[in-house]
Amino acid sequence: EVQLVESGGGLVQAGGSLRLSCAASGFTFDDYAIGWFRQAPGKEPEGVSAINNEDGRTLYADSVKGRFTISSDIAKNTVSLQMNNLKPEDTAVYYCATDPFYFGLLYQYDSWGQGTQVTVSS
Repeated sequence: EVQLVESGGGLVQAGGSLRLSCAASGFTFDDYAIGWFRQAPGKEPEGVSAINNEDGRTLYADSVKGRFTISSDIAKNTVSLQMNNLKPEDTAVYYCATDPFYFGLLYQYDSWGQGTQVTVSS
């Protein structure tokens, strides 16, 4: 059974940093892509970043380029999202997701975590 567990969310002031982690189990981690998404109240889910564990390719939404960095620790089956220079508009519930066949920022992943709240105060 695929399981994804996010951690690291919290409350931070604008300009601050947070590091989210996604612990994965139940599948061959280095064969899958992992995506990070976020959903703010009343808004559609937004793809933030993704990493393909097979070849290390990464993707970023324009809204986070230069501020967020995705990385993968194959030995620990964990993907991290380092978020710097946070802005109030980054406030959302952040989810990680995985799929054996899809790598991208669209809402097409098959398995999802429960989410972690990120709140950025101005």
